[in-house]
Amino acid sequence: MHDPFPVPPPTFLKSLTTPIATALSLPTLPLHIHELLLATCTYQLICTVVAPILSSYFFPRIYPTLPRRTRLNWDVHVVSMVQSIVVNGLALWVMWVDEERGAMGWEERVWGYDGAGGMIQGFAAGYFLWDLLVCLRWVDVFGWGMLAHAVAALVVFSLGFRPFVNFYGPTFILYELSSPFLNMHWFFDKVHMTGSRAQWYNGILLLASFFSCRLVWGTYQSIRVYQDVWAGLHHAGFPTSKRLEDEPGADVMRFAKEGSVPVWLACTYLGSNVVLNTLNFYWFGKMIETVKKRFRTPRQEGSRGAAAGQHATGGVIIVEGTEMDGGEDEADEKSAMEAADGDLLQQQKHGAGIAGLGDENGSVTIDPARGTHVIQLHKTEVRKRKV
Repeated sequence: MHDPFPVPPPTFLKSLTTPIATALSLPTLPLHIHELLLATCTYQLICTVVAPILSSYFFPRIYPTLPRRTRLNWDVHVVSMVQSIVVNGLALWVMWVDEERGAMGWEERVWGYDGAGGMIQGFAAGYFLWDLLVCLRWVDVFGWGMLAHAVAALVVFSLGFRPFVNFYGPTFILYELSSPFLNMHWFFDKVHMTGSRAQWYNGILLLASFFSCRLVWGTYQSIRVYQDVWAGLHHAGFPTSKRLEDEPGADVMRFAKEGSVPVWLACTYLGSNVVLNTLNFYWFGKMIETVKKRFRTPRQEGSRGAAAGQHATGGVIIVEGTEMDGGEDEADEKSAMEAADGDLLQQQKHGAGIAGLGDENGSVTIDPARGTHVIQLHKTEVRKRKV
């Protein structure tokens, strides 16, 4: 299937990219460089312009009062939401309409090139390039772990331009089907809907999508790619010229090279896949633990309700912990779930101010539904103030 994107890459952009692509052995990159750059620029525009404007309009009492770091985290979550919806929709569509995918053997899945799959690679790489730039700019907010993840994700998806396992680009991007529910979980906390019924239903969908897309689908597809790459490692090579000229599917194999898959390439790709799958199982266990803490038993809920009854008369201040590492990708589900740490701390209100509370360690807002002040503290502040 040819690249369905309606605009071809500009000639000057292909000319500028070709020397770099040749040096990096990424011959199909010039064919999708416009999609990669379009995605990167679009996500930057959403993060810096669109998200702040829309968030201030729809949440005028919440978004403008958030600390600088939390607003940045909010904007990044908006980008993640848009990206996950767009790229997953495109990947599902490509897998549904691309008839060539069903006819591919293991050689085509390893060395073959498909224009529609290249488009998915381009948009995905564009997002991870943007993610890398954000993590570099705000490494003090997102941390070195997220920076390392951004680098690894960009490298792995860029290998599809070699082309190498281009077939599996749309397949593995479906990991992101759980990201919209993850982002909604984060937003529920920021709009003071922690522990609400809506968050409960969203949490169920988050766990179900994470389990089905990452653990079931992801593990099954990982086994398939292990088998294909293993076959490529032990392949003696095929007569490229004959295959390109005489056999069906020659267009798919036009970038194929003779010889087997290099050992370093197989180890890089499969090693990253093993690490990611291991983390997915680990994160899923942590997510279940977090949900259990967030939603108590009926008896515990009743106890919470009694405490909540003091809001109107006792001047209770609700303190909510917030995570400041901005775990976005989709790749750090555990950190994002822990960003919504569910334990509400209660303190008695003393005077008009809170000692030591500034923009860098928290913020104070007013919750009109509860008629109380709400203090949002960074996670480190929660640890220092919790008794």
